[in-house]
Amino acid sequence: MPTTAAHNDKTFKWSLPTHFNFAGDVVDRWAEDAERLALICVDATGAETRWTYAEIAKRSAQLAHLLAKQGLKQGDRVIVMLPRIVEWQIAMTAVLRLGAVPIPCITMLTPKDIAYRVQHAQAVGAITRSVDAEKFSGLDTVTVRVAVGDATENWALFDESLKEPSSFAPAQTKIEDSAILYYTSGSTGAPKGVTHAARALWAWSNSAIHWLGLNEHERIWCTADTGWSKAGTSILFGPWSQGASVLFYDGPFDPAKRLELLAKYEITCFCAAATELRQLVLQDFSGVSLPKLRATVSAGESVNPEVIHRWKALTGTTVLDGYGQTETLMTVTNRPGWPVKPGSMGRALPGVETAVRTSDGQAATTAARGELMIGLPNPQVMLGYWDDEARTAASTIEIDGRKWFPTGDNVEIDAEGYIFYTGRADDIINSSGYRIGPQEVENALSEHPAVQECAVAGIPDDERGELVKAWIILKAGYVAGDELAAELQQHTKTATAPYKYPRAIEFVSDLPKTVTGKIRRNVLRESGKK
Repeated sequence: MPTTAAHNDKTFKWSLPTHFNFAGDVVDRWAEDAERLALICVDATGAETRWTYAEIAKRSAQLAHLLAKQGLKQGDRVIVMLPRIVEWQIAMTAVLRLGAVPIPCITMLTPKDIAYRVQHAQAVGAITRSVDAEKFSGLDTVTVRVAVGDATENWALFDESLKEPSSFAPAQTKIEDSAILYYTSGSTGAPKGVTHAARALWAWSNSAIHWLGLNEHERIWCTADTGWSKAGTSILFGPWSQGASVLFYDGPFDPAKRLELLAKYEITCFCAAATELRQLVLQDFSGVSLPKLRATVSAGESVNPEVIHRWKALTGTTVLDGYGQTETLMTVTNRPGWPVKPGSMGRALPGVETAVRTSDGQAATTAARGELMIGLPNPQVMLGYWDDEARTAASTIEIDGRKWFPTGDNVEIDAEGYIFYTGRADDIINSSGYRIGPQEVENALSEHPAVQECAVAGIPDDERGELVKAWIILKAGYVAGDELAAELQQHTKTATAPYKYPRAIEFVSDLPKTVTGKIRRNVLRESGKK
């Protein structure tokens, strides 16, 4: 069965294989047990389908044949833009089986967003729903096209793969070969392409064991979107590395429905953003019984201690907060059975060395404040930023002969190694678990004819953690007011992904700037707290 990691931190050592293909080394191995459940899919109506590892292995092999017929080969990049439906897991596994590189994307991306990713990554393939196929219009370099749903011109149908052979030998993927590519918002400029090697897919088991506490008898439900690396941690690579089964729910957020599903499907490990947990603890728990729930975990935004206490009282489980980045995967977590300090993200996972870069440029491992760093080499840390050698080179530093990956997040590490988040070193906005680069929103707003100049920053919000707010200087002839604010919000929704739009807008006559003309977002953030 797939390799697991040691449980003793002091004796833990990474022991990487020379090759690793997730489809062959994980899915196909678990598929040897024909009855082992991999996935339960539930849609918004409550309709349910169940999938074994054997069925996923077969369907991914059939899809791999269809993709290969269209010309997809090892190393090619493929956009995989699907919601929480079984076709996502099948597509991801099929692309990896071929040794190609999937680019998971959320379905809310606009045609402009997609065009940027296709062109930047030189993607030649796309797997999406028929209703989203139009977003790829004009992208002639995308020659491998598979659509889920109704017949679509110039697209092969996903179900056509059912005619293909049921076996496909997985590609021999070297451990340092590019294996997956995620796009994440940057604080400035265009989104960054984060490239991970096959070793990252192999190392995803680390958090599955030591944070999620999974094994082949567990059932996990993570509510994250398929386009984020969190899906790799808690929906695909992590859980399946341990032979666990996954609940996949493709329905809108409804707190009462969340509780119903937790109970009905006897979830043992629940993973949800702090935003969701804040809503769940406000529900009426009378009549709710969750005897199987063993662990609740959260990441992406800090969980309020009040929410942690309330959730413990209602469910009997302690929220195990954790920390990771697209570039590093999960690196710091609270762990099952370990003491939890309120407000702490936990301690470094086995095989992960952490330190802070202090104000004097030194690396301190305990009782210090500064920028969090991850020790290198580490299989969880990215290969680099796609097609950006300069940024990749700048993403590592050396202190006293040791290389580190600086995260850009400021923390405090106490004497026992517990790490407390104190703030972001850059301007990323974390709203309801979505990471939003302010420059993207500013660029979208600036395209509107009424906007002379604008600035965007995150401000505190009880429900979302942070709220996207825009400060706007209008051109002459335009009148500030609610009507124009609504128009600007709608404009932003169409110019970039809808979740990025500014929920708060303030019309101003000037913006705070440095002597060199840069926007002082820290000043804006502070003003937003008032």
